[in-house]
Amino acid sequence: MQKALVWLRRDLRLYDNAALHYALKNSNQVWVAFIFDSQILKPLLQGNLDSSDLKHDRRVDFIWQGLQKLDAELRQEGGGLLVRFGNPTKCIPEIAGELGVQAVFTNHDYEPSAIERDRSVQSSLETMGIEFEDYKDQVIFEKKEILTNSNTVFSIFTPYKNNWLKNLREKDMGAYDCTPKPGQFSPIPQKLHLPIPTLESMGFSPTGIEAYLPPGSDGGQHLLEDFLPRIDQYQIGRDFPAIKGVSYLSTHLRFGMLSIRGLVREAHRRMLAGSMGATIWLSELIWRDFYFMILANHPRLADGAAFKPDYDNIQWESGPQAKKLFTAWCQGKTGYPLIDAAMHQLNQSGYMHNRLRMVVASFLTKDLGIDWRWGEAYFAEHLNDFEFSSNNGGWQWASSSGCDAQPYFRIFNPITQSEKFDPDGKFIRRYLPQLDKLSKKSIHAPWRCGHIELEAAGLLLGRDYPLPVVDHDEARKKTLVRYSVVKKITAE
Repeated sequence: MQKALVWLRRDLRLYDNAALHYALKNSNQVWVAFIFDSQILKPLLQGNLDSSDLKHDRRVDFIWQGLQKLDAELRQEGGGLLVRFGNPTKCIPEIAGELGVQAVFTNHDYEPSAIERDRSVQSSLETMGIEFEDYKDQVIFEKKEILTNSNTVFSIFTPYKNNWLKNLREKDMGAYDCTPKPGQFSPIPQKLHLPIPTLESMGFSPTGIEAYLPPGSDGGQHLLEDFLPRIDQYQIGRDFPAIKGVSYLSTHLRFGMLSIRGLVREAHRRMLAGSMGATIWLSELIWRDFYFMILANHPRLADGAAFKPDYDNIQWESGPQAKKLFTAWCQGKTGYPLIDAAMHQLNQSGYMHNRLRMVVASFLTKDLGIDWRWGEAYFAEHLNDFEFSSNNGGWQWASSSGCDAQPYFRIFNPITQSEKFDPDGKFIRRYLPQLDKLSKKSIHAPWRCGHIELEAAGLLLGRDYPLPVVDHDEARKKTLVRYSVVKKITAE
């Protein structure tokens, strides 16, 4: 065909991109567009009491900075990036019509609202005589590609992973060639040549995220190169938040600034060579595919339903006391240092270590008795790497309501978790400096300290650091009673 438009969404890169590959392969002229979706961004602004205030959202800033890099790359090839702020169901057909393209190329999305958006765009394009071509790109296997022996969808991870690995072929990890021919990326016509919308024009402010999370594919590549010398020890370091043990690639993967195929290819090669660290890291990437598959086959999860319907019968705490406890959790003022340090990490940076995500989720649901959906929504608002399928899967796992979740009677003890995974209190001290002078034994539970140690540390509990909002042992007993409704239903 003569002309094509590539619509980028969560695949913000110009290499190893399925939609871009097929557009370049099948078209003489190619343009690339990104739409800041007003249907997604405007709800983020609703919390602003004063409309003149700019919203501080690291993800929007991170995307915006990544787009600057994409635009610069395209301009070096003679093209440029078409960026708009609006409703994609209107913007994409309008841009496609103005350019006179024969097809729009894009990559699959799996959230129900996104699927509906794409159907609307496709319908509008069809009335204009324009084809809509979409491809698998952000996962290795999707939808119903990995099934049980009886051709049903998996709900348990380990057999899914085994079948995933069994089905993996070289072509599944192969990179798509996105090398353009000279002049194939076409200049943006003058009537469509608008500057990239500023953050401020969309209601957002710069956040400084680039200081610790470099944007774009080159930023992701830099982090990957930093991680590879550590990958073989990943299984040792990944559980300890005070050390540099994880990859820090989740945000780049979330927005497609890195290709999942490249990461799987690297991990798989090292796994075959005997690396335990790479084997465990590959398993984490497979978890990502697993949760995408779960959402694609159970779209009701997007409406807040528990994967296991029986768990919707649980009576969670409610009323002013529940809101007070939830606020303490959000602000990192529960009196449990590991929980509070983790929440400060999230609030300050938009990042939380994976081990801590499990611990704080367990604490919210099983120590405070608060509905997992409250925590899911808070993470959705604050995590740089927020991905609905993984976030929902993680929260349902912690609350025992999800597929392959931990048993309801498994309740993380926030003190023993702290002693085990932050034994010297380094992580706690980083985010709770008021506890810095406590010994590495006492820092995990300051209320157990003697008066002499507290006085020597200049620490007055209730003033400098809160007393525990709940007693863990008592909370555990209440949780077992709360969850007994599930046990009764299952028995019946």
